Amino acid sequence: MTMRLVTRAAAAALRLPAARTGRVTVTRDIPVRVRDGVTLRTDHYAPGLPAAPCVLIRTPYGRGGPIRLLGRLIAERGFHVVIQSCRGTFGSDGEFAPLVHERDDGLDTLDWLRRQRWWTGAFGMFGASYQGFVQWALAADAGDELRAMVAVVTASATRDSTYAGESFALDTVLTWAELLQAQTVPWLARQWELKRGQPRLARALAHLPLAEADRVATGVTVPFFQEWLRHHTPDAGYWRTRVFGDRITEVRAPVAMVSGWQDIFLPAQLDDYARLRAAGARTRLVVGPWTHGSPGLLLASLREGLDWLDTHLAGRPGPEPAPVRVHVGGDGGGWRDLPDWPPPATPARWHLRSAGELAPQPQEHGAPDRIWYDPADPTPSLGGPLLVAQRAGAVDNRPVEARPDVLTYTSEPLRDPAEVAGPVRAEIHLRSELSYLDVFVRLCDVDRRGRSWNVCDGLVRVEPGRFPRDPSGLVTVPVALWPTAYRFAPGHRLRVQVSGGAHPRYARNPGTGEPLGTAVTLRAGWREILHDREHPSALVLPLVPAPSTAG
Repeated sequence: MTMRLVTRAAAAALRLPAARTGRVTVTRDIPVRVRDGVTLRTDHYAPGLPAAPCVLIRTPYGRGGPIRLLGRLIAERGFHVVIQSCRGTFGSDGEFAPLVHERDDGLDTLDWLRRQRWWTGAFGMFGASYQGFVQWALAADAGDELRAMVAVVTASATRDSTYAGESFALDTVLTWAELLQAQTVPWLARQWELKRGQPRLARALAHLPLAEADRVATGVTVPFFQEWLRHHTPDAGYWRTRVFGDRITEVRAPVAMVSGWQDIFLPAQLDDYARLRAAGARTRLVVGPWTHGSPGLLLASLREGLDWLDTHLAGRPGPEPAPVRVHVGGDGGGWRDLPDWPPPATPARWHLRSAGELAPQPQEHGAPDRIWYDPADPTPSLGGPLLVAQRAGAVDNRPVEARPDVLTYTSEPLRDPAEVAGPVRAEIHLRSELSYLDVFVRLCDVDRRGRSWNVCDGLVRVEPGRFPRDPSGLVTVPVALWPTAYRFAPGHRLRVQVSGGAHPRYARNPGTGEPLGTAVTLRAGWREILHDREHPSALVLPLVPAPSTAG
């Protein structure tokens, strides 16, 4: 089957707009020389049109396979497409150092584009995850020639996602390091490792000290993994040149954002959206029932992205979409079109109570609940926002809820539907014999069969000086959960989990205050969760009116 037939079949399956040209000329492995002498290998997909704007995709994941198909699909719709391998990957010279060279390499690539005879003076950018980080690295300095961006499951600042709640996103970072290293090994060897269930990665996620985990997973020392273990504190100068959020308000190009409720970068991406909106930028936000690698996410981002590029880069506007489109999960949910995010909402407090109860009314009196957390047997993570799609998303939480180190609080069956949309937070009053600990809070939907499906969650690392602590050791911990849009159906129950961690999604807290990369001593301890009139531990949900019909 010719590539033209492949793209035609793919376009029909994806319900893409009609092609504007059937002829695409591909030139591969073009050497683009940047300011320090490094050569970046680049492919050019030229449409059979007299003049067309350009779409730039810079990636560390190679220029073959699915991205080759993507290049042709975009080019057939009337764009020059330039796909470039980031330095140190897939034929490009130099060493890949995440986020270090992307601004300068992007600007030098833009300068190369300006010298091409087919250049029309306008370009856009497209890409997911790291392909989105490189967009933000360039965007503020690209000038008026940048006409549109399509940023998918990504953010302008990666630091807060790496250290969510000031913990360490171990599963995401180590899995990504292993994935990058796997790109350098033969294909058959990689398939064998995947078939075996990636035992080396599993051993590495359980290994201490963490400074050795990269070698356990990949057989080599991964420089950026070592650096991210060392440069952990919020004020670390290391991150100032590796995050691009401080200049996001200088970006004037219209930006389309696509994400999923169970994506690893969702909170940071929604922060980007809010800052762009406040600065008056033109934006489009779509959040669906997806994880970081969901096939549905990739399909939606391609359709949304092509519409956005058509309107803002090619000047072919179609019907004006709502600024925000979100999918409301749960029974009776569906798609909602909104003027902004988050929508107006009423805070609804659900209070933790004795005997595992969860209720709108606080409890006057009640003995604290106690759990023992042992980092040598850390509370496991189950589903949720993970890098690997096969393990991510909503799963039945009953196995982890049966553990003695997990507290659960469950409401009575709902008589009426409850729809929530927006930020979710918890306030947990606790006392611990340890000064160093984590607080993990998860909201679940318990269906009529008793299955407990995770909706959203969050973790916060507690250490001396971070939160006020009274003489008895009492501390109030604010926990920001992932934002959500979800409908709890009548007859379902709300459930809140409280535990001391979610490993290996987050690195276990050793309980000693030792440095992240070198800690090996593990200290277990009791903690008490208080829920009385003076200490009303609660989950706070953004309650919104449910529409009469789903969008």
